[in-house]
Amino acid sequence: MLRLSSQQHRNRHPMLWRCFSSRILSQSVLLKSLPVRSCRAFIGSAHIYSILPKTQSMSTNETFKELDPNQGGDANKKTYHKKATGEALKTAGSHSASKDLKLYGSCFCPFVQRVWISLELKGLDYEYVEVDVYRKPKLLLDINPRGLVPALRHGEWGCYESTVLMEYLEDLHEGRALLPKDPKLRASSRLASDQINRHIIPNFYKYLQAQDPNDQVKFAGELKGQIAKIVEVADEDGPFFLGSEMGFVDVQLAPWIVRLEKVLKPYRGWPDAEPGSRWDKWVRAVVEAEPVKKTTSTDELYLDSYERYAENRPNTSQVRDAINSGGGLP
Repeated sequence: MLRLSSQQHRNRHPMLWRCFSSRILSQSVLLKSLPVRSCRAFIGSAHIYSILPKTQSMSTNETFKELDPNQGGDANKKTYHKKATGEALKTAGSHSASKDLKLYGSCFCPFVQRVWISLELKGLDYEYVEVDVYRKPKLLLDINPRGLVPALRHGEWGCYESTVLMEYLEDLHEGRALLPKDPKLRASSRLASDQINRHIIPNFYKYLQAQDPNDQVKFAGELKGQIAKIVEVADEDGPFFLGSEMGFVDVQLAPWIVRLEKVLKPYRGWPDAEPGSRWDKWVRAVVEAEPVKKTTSTDELYLDSYERYAENRPNTSQVRDAINSGGGLP
């Protein structure tokens, strides 16, 4: 039995009490008599009681809503969207029927969009399953013990990591190939892909997460430099990396090209590509490609979902933590 001290009764801090047991999977009761600094856990023989702080005020006629951890306890802060919008929502809806090939993803995640673009570009028959990656549902953990997206299930087999999944889809030899037949061009594509993953993406997040203006200038320059390097090794005429058709490297980079416009531009003032430049041709070709448009949500979704990165809030993501610690991407 849970007993409250007289001091606890006097401190009228609303708390959320949750009970878990072998007989009760989860049951939530709002107790308005527990103080913020009351004990976090009471452990009984077959029951665990946990005390969690109430994160939003509530009147008697108001529905309680628990804030996401990355909102930092502030209801005015934006958080990630849990459902695609715009064209991406239409595409998700048209691929909601159960299929043998399933993509588990979150609408705001660029790594998910890589695999999603690949599926669309190849014209494969698949099911798109939207998951709240921060809640780490069992169906996701069964595939990836770290609970990260994207995750793919093909029959009884599951796999994860966006580049690995793109290569797996290539190895199925179904639909349009994204890698060229020429071994030398395939190797060049893999080198370019490695540069994107090792340098362009980390610098994108360093720039977005930087709070000091001097650091922002520094990381903006580094990002521009890395983009210039990959443009140098791209086909001269383009508009895509290897020429006239969208391929593996373009898909690898596409989600971040989209987010240069929808995230870095509003939050950090990222400039448009110089008109008529090789980079400008590449950007326009990517954002106008049907598989990219069909997997892209509305601007609001990206502005809301990336506010936490732009403010470098705790509990944002493992990507944010890796960038801050100087480590590699998770």
